[in-house]
Amino acid sequence: MLVEADGAISIDDALRMFTINAPFSGFEGKIKGTIEVGKLADFAAQWRGLDSVPVGRIRGIEVDMTILGGEIVF
Repeated sequence: MLVEADGAISIDDALRMFTINAPFSGFEGKIKGTIEVGKLADFAAQWRGLDSVPVGRIRGIEVDMTILGGEIVF
């Protein structure tokens, strides 16, 4: 993980912390954390990638679709 001089971390590291690393640290890596056959499919999809906008505008990226348990709920 790369920490910037102002204490910030990269977008990639932040995503890893909240997707792959969190389930792994909670011993749920076999069912959560990545999109694979046999794992829970809970995620949000955006048309714009988080790395395509300035950091200060990430909060404003609209969610285009939300999947929970493999079903589209939004």
